[in-house]
Amino acid sequence: MPCLLALDQGTTSSRAIVFSPDGRVLSSAQRELPQIYPRPGWVEHDAHEIWRSQLETAQEALNAQSVDRADVAALSITNQRETTVVWDRSTGEPIGNAIVWQDRRTAPLCARLRADGLEPLFTHRTGLLLDPYFSGTKLAWILDNVPRARERAARGELAFGTVDSWLVHKLTRGRLHVTDASNASRTLLFNIHTADWDDELLERLAIPRAVLPQVRGSAEVLATTHPSLELAELPIAGLLGDQQAATLAQACLHPGMAKCTYGTGCFLLMNTGAQATVSANRLLTTVAWRLGDSLAYCLEGSVFVAGAAVQWLRDGLGVIDRAEEVEPLAASVEDSGGVVFVPALAGLGAPHWDPNARGIIAGITRGTTAAHIARATLEGIACQVVDLVEAMEADAGRPIKELRVDGGAAGDELLLQIQADLLQRPVVRPRELETTALGAACAGALATGVFNSTDDISAIWQEGRRLEPRLNEREAGAALERWRESVERAKGWTPRH
Repeated sequence: MPCLLALDQGTTSSRAIVFSPDGRVLSSAQRELPQIYPRPGWVEHDAHEIWRSQLETAQEALNAQSVDRADVAALSITNQRETTVVWDRSTGEPIGNAIVWQDRRTAPLCARLRADGLEPLFTHRTGLLLDPYFSGTKLAWILDNVPRARERAARGELAFGTVDSWLVHKLTRGRLHVTDASNASRTLLFNIHTADWDDELLERLAIPRAVLPQVRGSAEVLATTHPSLELAELPIAGLLGDQQAATLAQACLHPGMAKCTYGTGCFLLMNTGAQATVSANRLLTTVAWRLGDSLAYCLEGSVFVAGAAVQWLRDGLGVIDRAEEVEPLAASVEDSGGVVFVPALAGLGAPHWDPNARGIIAGITRGTTAAHIARATLEGIACQVVDLVEAMEADAGRPIKELRVDGGAAGDELLLQIQADLLQRPVVRPRELETTALGAACAGALATGVFNSTDDISAIWQEGRRLEPRLNEREAGAALERWRESVERAKGWTPRH
């Protein structure tokens, strides 16, 4: 029986998982990825460490006794999306650290572009907003701030890529410089209507086309891994940004279906089919995937800090020793005691888009305990998702009848119950929580004929847990009103410059 290797290169870890065709995990391996914080608001990764950790996990997963390498039909990649890497084409050496999607250093550049009246142009062409989140301004910053980078880029000596491009470059020993449409659509440089890099946007950001990768399909055999890597010369057969991969694995294959992934950040995507729906509520229009010659689109709302808020409770405040402890601590109190935590630790994403917002904890009294703050953290994560759902329903003109959820924090049943209470609708967790990696595996299965069509994805999706609302509508509304008041206080906290 064939099996499928998925590389899942995330913000805080690199993982490799081997799946059976019915979606069962046969083996897995994981390495933590160190975070680098050179200045407040800056977040970086060592690109060498991204590769090293991903290669080690792939080798470990393939070496498991439960896996016969001869049965591996495809290697696929899913990745943290907007994180930006630039490397020397001839040596493969990065010219600096990768700039992570959470990084806010290009907020002044985005503000200048908005002041020049360019946001409508970028939004119309790319479906995105002018925010430091996206790769284009990060790339422009690297070209402007790394010595000789701009002149070297113009001569074609440098290559830019999101993490998928970097990994394919390393897996093929530099033979391929590619990305897929889902990752390209997160760069601020890709026209989602023509499905090509946009020359006018490149000119506005002074980015030479020579640095860009070729855009390929999301489920397509691209090459084989280099034999020196001890990966059995596997077909590289799928590339998908992490949130699009989770959407695919959650079988959100028809317009109106939506999923939310709770990871480092929080990402809500609704399938809009072949239509690129324009948002009136500052959500994003993004490519879901390209299968064959057909593009599918999603509306997306992005929250920058979700699981990262729990990590902050652990690493910053020291109120828990392990992330898993947040649920029992939060459950030890009946409510948050009036405390509201707005986890804008890296600014606010959709629908607010305020890079100058900062996290606040409001409503603290002498009786506030660590348990109240823990519960307020879970409520803050859930409230951010409510904001996204309300904006998305208004844009799409249809309700989200149920919310499919996944990601590491989706294992927290208290968080999911709070989410169902505040949304006032069911929250559904699948049996297999590793949806990001599974989505990549599904793309590889489609490319190599292990799956005949996307119907096979729907066939393997199984419901694991359904949570219905317990809170009444009045109580949920009051909690959301306190949340919205607190969000307004968090906005514009840092000086604009």
